[in-house]
Amino acid sequence: MTQVLGVDIGGTKIRFGVVTTTGEVLADWTIATQIPLYPYLEQHVKHALSDHPGIQAIGIGTRGMVEPGTGKIVFEMQLEGWEGTPVKEWLEGATGLPVAVNNDANVAALAEAILGAGQGERNVVAVTVGTGLGGGLILDGKIMDGKHGGGGEIGHMLLYPHGIPCGCGRRGCAEQYVSGSAIHRLIQEYQVVHEDGSFVTPREVFPLALQGHKQAQQVRSRFVQDLALTISSLQAILDMDVVVVGGGVIDSAEAWWNQLLEELEPLLLKPLNLKRAQFGNEAGMLGAAMLVRDVAAVREKGRMA
Repeated sequence: MTQVLGVDIGGTKIRFGVVTTTGEVLADWTIATQIPLYPYLEQHVKHALSDHPGIQAIGIGTRGMVEPGTGKIVFEMQLEGWEGTPVKEWLEGATGLPVAVNNDANVAALAEAILGAGQGERNVVAVTVGTGLGGGLILDGKIMDGKHGGGGEIGHMLLYPHGIPCGCGRRGCAEQYVSGSAIHRLIQEYQVVHEDGSFVTPREVFPLALQGHKQAQQVRSRFVQDLALTISSLQAILDMDVVVVGGGVIDSAEAWWNQLLEELEPLLLKPLNLKRAQFGNEAGMLGAAMLVRDVAAVREKGRMA
């Protein structure tokens, strides 16, 4: 049974998983993120290898933009000192094992494509709606990184030119309209409040819409319309087999999914399979493991020969 180590690096925590190449999780644990990050990561990876000597390769999913092939972090603003770190080179030197590194949204998409809602499909687009808007493109079973590691930046497609300013420096990016932050802004715009006058939270607004709350329904309509526009634009470019929608917002999908399908129907150029993500917080760890499943299998065969 070939084993790999999947590591999902976030801003506040790092999740580790010892996973088989078929996706079975043998062990799973989480630690707090600490700065400086690399020596801390290496220390815990070595502990994992000591406890699980059958591991054949290491996959890393991380915040930030990763240079294809080299596994170097080329852009990351929130994890101090992480930008510029040659993670693949250093970790391979420290462990003697093959290492692959990619963006966290990309590896989450890979998990859904190989093990989850997109299983069996060649071309899968994952749209992740959390605090921001992320995504991953899996084309012919492989992550589409792009030349500079910027493939799949769905949140920075221009949805409304000259619209709301985005943190990337441009205006009108999809993330400003389809995200938890966008829902928070819409709640204030439509004055969706509790009886005591306090604003409802993004987690509360969609269940309220389902109960018939008029202002909450207006927020839902705006969110769904913009998500439908984003998905239809992706289809026009990629003509993918399936779109998998995930992230924190999927927890309230019962309150808006059918409306999304209705909004999307007249915008589609061709039929499109739309599915809810199967994995939640474990998607990053599983996808990181899947980054290296093929090289791990080759190593295991060599060891057994």
